Amino acid sequence: MKFYRRLSTIKAISFDLDDTLYANHPVMLSAEAKMLGYFSEHFPETLQGRLQGTVLNQAFWSTYRAQAILAKAWLAQDVVALRLETYYFGILALGYNSQQAKLKAQQAMDYFCIVRSQFIVPKISHQLLKELSAVYPLVAISNGNVDTKAIGLDHYFQHIFHATDGLKQKPHGQMFELTCAKLSIAPKELLHVGDCGRADIQGAMAAGCQSAWLPQYNIGKPLMVLPNIELLAVEELAQLLLF
Repeated sequence: MKFYRRLSTIKAISFDLDDTLYANHPVMLSAEAKMLGYFSEHFPETLQGRLQGTVLNQAFWSTYRAQAILAKAWLAQDVVALRLETYYFGILALGYNSQQAKLKAQQAMDYFCIVRSQFIVPKISHQLLKELSAVYPLVAISNGNVDTKAIGLDHYFQHIFHATDGLKQKPHGQMFELTCAKLSIAPKELLHVGDCGRADIQGAMAAGCQSAWLPQYNIGKPLMVLPNIELLAVEELAQLLLF
């Protein structure tokens, strides 16, 4: 554990989810592999006939992801809506009409949401959240779309915010501000824990909150501003705040 700035009174703690409380990279690799199987099963025309050899993998979808953002720039702030629109444009390109493409895109998105949340959260994260939630109000603040109920984390949090349905992605301050408003605390009384130097640490500090950087999975962007503390492992937070 490293200290960069003095911690002041903490009345609540917010957590990023992906690559903070669990390793998300292997989860996404598994989900994308399952989606490849899904598309092969549900779009057989890519295996035979005029589209033979077309593989509905990430390389295929990247073109339509860019097309979706070009059509609606705000989609870059919403991973759920962006993926859905990407599927829609890609399926349109396969020769389906608009109504069919919308239906098939939603079905694919529904399946992705299931497989994206099929993993086991480490026991140490459960133990940490259980101990902390007995002392502090906890809030989840995520740019992703993991189903916290499916992975067994929802009951630890008083509020769960995702960057969807109009909420802007971190490092924008909107979800930090909403957290403080919901808990009736000042921003300086919130400690945010996350792995990304930009989204989590820069976002929290700019919003006037305290921050703890947890880069144990080596996925998030490097620090752009110094946090209050750096954690080598998630359990260090309990050592700091509970003992």
